[in-house]
Amino acid sequence: MLDIKRIKDNPEAVKAGLRAKEVDCDATVDRILELDAQRRALILETETKKAEQNRISKEIPMRKKAGEDVAPIFKEMGELKSAISEAAVKLDAVEAEYRTCMMSLPNLPDEDLIPGGKENNEPLRYYGEPHKFDFTPKHHVDLCMDLGLIDYERGTKLAGSGFWIYKGMGARLEWALLNYFIDTHIADGYQFVLPPHMLEYQCGETAGQFPKFADEVYKIANPTDDRIHYMLPTAEAALASIYRDEILPESALPGKFFAYTPCFRREAGSHRADERGMVRGHQFNKVEMFQFTRPEDSDAAFDELVAKAENLVKGLGFHFRTVKLAAGDCSASMARTYDIEIQIPSMNGYKEVSSVSNARDYQARRGNIRFRREATGKPEFVHTLNGSGLATSRIFPAMVEQNQRADGSVVIPEVLRKYLGGLEVLEKK
Repeated sequence: MLDIKRIKDNPEAVKAGLRAKEVDCDATVDRILELDAQRRALILETETKKAEQNRISKEIPMRKKAGEDVAPIFKEMGELKSAISEAAVKLDAVEAEYRTCMMSLPNLPDEDLIPGGKENNEPLRYYGEPHKFDFTPKHHVDLCMDLGLIDYERGTKLAGSGFWIYKGMGARLEWALLNYFIDTHIADGYQFVLPPHMLEYQCGETAGQFPKFADEVYKIANPTDDRIHYMLPTAEAALASIYRDEILPESALPGKFFAYTPCFRREAGSHRADERGMVRGHQFNKVEMFQFTRPEDSDAAFDELVAKAENLVKGLGFHFRTVKLAAGDCSASMARTYDIEIQIPSMNGYKEVSSVSNARDYQARRGNIRFRREATGKPEFVHTLNGSGLATSRIFPAMVEQNQRADGSVVIPEVLRKYLGGLEVLEKK
């Protein structure tokens, strides 16, 4: 959620920032300013009438004692009570609309981002060289089926399209990837978290996914009450709410966490021919990094998360590039995002395997997450950052495609071999 003071101080700058994100919120910003004025006027009116009500109520005993007729006073008290109730109803309606409008505004992009959509994304650096073959390479679907790593047909039988089953060495290879990510984050001093996979609505609201993207998740009906639960689309939704409605001591920052979860997405992608297999699915595994920082530390934290994601991909031996997203390609909650993109040979281009983002204080305002600064004793909003570290659903296809040999076998990246009993090559049996 944006700071109302920022909107009031320079509404045109806010509108321009949102237009850079390819979102037209001019009317919403104007309505927020109107509602804020109405809200403040109603609060003042209500407080004034309550003060008058309190003053008059204190006079009643004295007037009774003096033998005065208090009937007019009781009549005036009744009129004040009705006016206060009427103002309270109006205030509730105004605050409800005000909150809805505020929650609908995306985050403002950082000023150094190029306006527009993904056509304006900027590659910042490349690592390694593109993979080349001296034979006709196979698609990862064919490799995984030939080697008995993935069962696509039975995965579809169990859950429908967009699902698959890891089996045998495929399951072990998937788990080896996750262990590699987990061990690296622990060595870097991040705290391991295993959050619930089913979350309440407020988690999505804090993360900025709701209300706009509420239809893109798997919702769960609760037969005993009217609470809304959903299957998490990313561990970010859980981690962002760990400290919701709390004030942290400054000494607790930075808070560095990572979580392993399966992720559940209703929309699995475009289902293009080059996206067959496990590149896009309704369920996939991911390790997510997350930080809570002081505002002045968030830029350094962002650089740290980007470097961590890059090093994980380097460790697997992939050629990749790091891309700075244009304002319009950043998600609604984020002020800036860098993508780490690798090559999956069958897809003829680069595909994102990690997004590292800085939400600034946007999520913290939505979740009321603050810290108390030692120098002033005053609470301030934290900054939140997240990054994939990593998702496996594109790492796995890239790994088997890039590391395939002419005989159909696949070389296992060296960093994973210790999790597989020293096995170096996957061969068809």
